[in-house]
Amino acid sequence: MEQKEKNFFIQEIDVEHICREFGTPLFVYDADHIFNQIQTFQKGFEKGDLKIKFACKSLTSLSVMKLMKSYGTGLDTVSIPEIKMGLMAGFAPDQIVFTPNCVDFSEIEQGVDLGVRINIENISNLEKFALKYGRSVPCSIRLNPHVAAQQHASKVEEWHKQSKFGISAFELETVKQIEASYNLDIQGIHIHSSSVIMSSEVFINGAPVGFDIAMGFKNVEFIDFGGGIKLDVGDGNKVIDVVDLGKKLDVKFQEFCTAYGRKLELWFEPGRYLVGNSGVLFAECVVRKTNGYKEFIGLNTGFNHLIRPMFYNAYHGIINVSNPDGDLKPYNVVGNICEIDTFAKDRVLNEVREKDLIAILSAGAYCYSMASTYNSRYRPAEVLVINGKAKLIRKRDTFEDLIRNQVEIDIS
Repeated sequence: MEQKEKNFFIQEIDVEHICREFGTPLFVYDADHIFNQIQTFQKGFEKGDLKIKFACKSLTSLSVMKLMKSYGTGLDTVSIPEIKMGLMAGFAPDQIVFTPNCVDFSEIEQGVDLGVRINIENISNLEKFALKYGRSVPCSIRLNPHVAAQQHASKVEEWHKQSKFGISAFELETVKQIEASYNLDIQGIHIHSSSVIMSSEVFINGAPVGFDIAMGFKNVEFIDFGGGIKLDVGDGNKVIDVVDLGKKLDVKFQEFCTAYGRKLELWFEPGRYLVGNSGVLFAECVVRKTNGYKEFIGLNTGFNHLIRPMFYNAYHGIINVSNPDGDLKPYNVVGNICEIDTFAKDRVLNEVREKDLIAILSAGAYCYSMASTYNSRYRPAEVLVINGKAKLIRKRDTFEDLIRNQVEIDIS
């Protein structure tokens, strides 16, 4: 048996000191890792005019947004509060793209009032937008070209051909009719992908579909390929080499720009790729127990803090920080929520003792942002390590936070 997980925190940062200072459970993020991910992304796209829009739903934090702005990214948002936080973080309205899903048109109107770029993903709201704004406000359209993200994955089948996301390619003629009828200024084409794409071939083979669609619109200024780049989280699955992807896609994009007649911008909206492996959830082993033949280690955290293993069967590497040289043993790693609450089954770790510090890796994306107060347990604090210093960027919940919006009534 072998514990193979490694992580920058354990190797380079005094995480035990940080956890003593701020307590556990605790989310910790590394700014240097985020910066390196941005640089890696940019390496492949040296010829094109690349614009990175951080998908802030993956890690919705004012401090992280400010960090992204300092690193030169824009912002991809999906709600009005995300837009408002982006503006608070210092982004200019035109650096923010708003791509809500299945929302009332009033949210689109609020986005217009805030001055951000509007990306529309259904015919209903496109018609309302055209009727109200005509050519006075530019927009982009999010299309679903029905390009499979990967093979042999039933959930992914739903993600493209039967997905709720984007305007179906089958409705493209309707889009063009609306554009012509209201003289719409459609400046961008957003090609829907998903966060489970694992192969460069998906982008390379799918790109001509997006380019062909864009050729049908005369005022396009950018092509947006969304997010959809899987991280190496240690689960053994194939991941995309983004530098190789960039070099290959760059060639096709330049050919398209030549055919289109002018140079366009190439957009991506990575979330998980930028922050996923930047974060670690630190917890403490509070219980060791055996049920029959299974050895369990119980942590002072649960799926209320990191739901992805229970929600998606997602893999997260786990390390025993306190006993890195202990004998290797298999454990079921579980949380403290009164439900089935499992982080990993039969995971081989260095021997775990009560009070040992445990690190759950790849916890930067869609972890705190999907956290809850289920079981009336507090959400953890968040810390950002920047320039070698650990800075608190979100306080741990308190009892007052749990009851702040409750209204007691007279039940007599």
